[in-house]
Amino acid sequence: MLLFLLFLLAAGEAAAAAAATTLTATPAKLTQSDREITIRWSGLPNPDGLDYVGIYSPPTSSDRDFLGYLFLNGSATWRTGAGELTLPRLPNLRAPYQFRLFRWPAREYSYHHIDHDGNPLPHGRHRVAASGEVAFDSPSRPDQVHLSFADGVDEMRVMFVCGDGGRRVVRYGPAKEEGEGWKEVAAEVRTYEQKHMCDSPANSSVGWRDPGFVFDGLMKGLEPGRRYFYKVGSNSSGWSDTYSFISRDNEANETIAFLFGDMGTYIPYNTYVRTQDESLSTVKWILRDIQALGDKPAFISHIGDISYARGYAWVWDHFFNQIEPIAANTPYHVCIGNHEYDWPLQPWKPWWATGIYGTDGGGECGIPYSVKFRMPGNSFVPTGNGAPDTRNLYYSFDSGVVHFVYMSTETNFVQGSDQYNFIKADLEKVNRSKTPFIVFQGHRPMYTSSNEARDFAHRQQMLQNLEPLLVTYKVTLALWGHVHRYERFCPMKNFQCVNMSSSFVYPGAPVHLVIGMGGQDYQPFWQPRKDHPDVPVYPQPERSMYRGGEFGYTKLVATKEKLTLTYIGNHDGQVHDMVEIFSGQVSNNNGVPEVIDDTKLSTGVSTKLKIPLFSLEIVGSVMFALVLGFSLGFLIRRKKEAAQWTPVKNEET
Repeated sequence: MLLFLLFLLAAGEAAAAAAATTLTATPAKLTQSDREITIRWSGLPNPDGLDYVGIYSPPTSSDRDFLGYLFLNGSATWRTGAGELTLPRLPNLRAPYQFRLFRWPAREYSYHHIDHDGNPLPHGRHRVAASGEVAFDSPSRPDQVHLSFADGVDEMRVMFVCGDGGRRVVRYGPAKEEGEGWKEVAAEVRTYEQKHMCDSPANSSVGWRDPGFVFDGLMKGLEPGRRYFYKVGSNSSGWSDTYSFISRDNEANETIAFLFGDMGTYIPYNTYVRTQDESLSTVKWILRDIQALGDKPAFISHIGDISYARGYAWVWDHFFNQIEPIAANTPYHVCIGNHEYDWPLQPWKPWWATGIYGTDGGGECGIPYSVKFRMPGNSFVPTGNGAPDTRNLYYSFDSGVVHFVYMSTETNFVQGSDQYNFIKADLEKVNRSKTPFIVFQGHRPMYTSSNEARDFAHRQQMLQNLEPLLVTYKVTLALWGHVHRYERFCPMKNFQCVNMSSSFVYPGAPVHLVIGMGGQDYQPFWQPRKDHPDVPVYPQPERSMYRGGEFGYTKLVATKEKLTLTYIGNHDGQVHDMVEIFSGQVSNNNGVPEVIDDTKLSTGVSTKLKIPLFSLEIVGSVMFALVLGFSLGFLIRRKKEAAQWTPVKNEET
């Protein structure tokens, strides 16, 4: 009886509020120039701090299946029962938005329905008002434009999303204005369905939203190192803005790349999962650096944990809108991480990975990742449930003087697997006179001093199966994500450093770096000292040359002589760590690389310390020979001391 009375009371409150409360959202039609949505309400009796506005698309969604929500107390006047909230322009979800105002009585605040961080989620009861629809004036206009390299060195791929699967084309040429010299190529189209998702929430009404149609156009016949302009779309459904890019030039003597992992997405409202506000800064600073390059080519490398959608489909739309300012003009490359792929029934799950490969993908099983991106090569694994294959797993390409290799840490990489065989064969055939540096990338790290105990068995398998390849084929850098911090190790093999400086000729083992500081904020502590179980102390191992907790990204600049990798912090846009690796090659006057010796002098010139060869007649005494030997030894020692470099200072020391 008491529960029934409470129900009647709540229903009465909601009915009374609904009779008086109004809610509006403007503009009703979003044009390209509209940058925000304004939500206004009035006439709400007895406002409470938990009252909220739910965000919905499509408008037919049930009250429980919201995209996200905003508390009314974000408005300065909420206590009066009236107020205003603004949202930045929301992504085109191929359906209109609607906003609904709800009461959330404190007595119904429950921890049985929680978000990713354990906070109670609204339950979608007690709706008191709903706005009209907010639609897009050109719902089929191309959106989410992004580039990537293709298999041919004279090609560039562009992908984009539209609301229907009708014919779309790519038009491109060397002149800024469309006309003479421009070409047109038709774009292929793909999509996926709710039934293709492997688990909840991706296959549920809460997480699923129509992804639209993904178009894939291939621009061909590009001259190396030249700026091209392009746009995508059709006359009947609308065109994108005109973008530009610098084509790939594999003969260039300079390579520039921006690399990071685990960036994620900023979302301007509360939702089911933690989102990554700091990702905005990462994009902002990279955009600054790209613009400063002028007509120099570059590309971007995002090594796993891409959007952190985790089964909530619209997060991908936010992500692609966020990166479009950089990805529509600069090739954007990815490799798969646990938050794109892992699900309970994934095909490869060896005994040692039972507690490692779990539900981090939110039931997506790599499908959105595989359709929305298309990387070089043709690597794939079947999902095993009739869904499209999971793709973009492992591949490689040359860019100027560097050979880049990408791997999947989420699918089979042990000896004898297709991926292992690909990596081995690929590294074997690298032309080191053309690309003296190799950069190897994957998501879960082989080395870290973070207290990532869950992945210990995974790291052991990588050390056993992959590290011998990295050492044998003289990989220069091994870059990893997953740990949401920056950490640079010495060049090492089997935990043993082979050099302790920050500037050196390649010493026979790769420098490992963890670069998962792109935006995600959750991170376990560093490994504690075992002799301090009650008062944790986190010593920095000797092999860890620099580690820090700031968000940011890395920038790679390489010539045939030297590769430099810098760590740039989002908090100030400045360099906070650097490593220089010399190839041991210089170019002679004919442009042909010559191998030189491996000791770098403080003058910046790489050469060999030589002992002058004296022609001595064997007529002196034994004492004279000893004195001469001692003197030469002293001079050599002084020369070696002069050749030492000062390591980059660790800011945390």
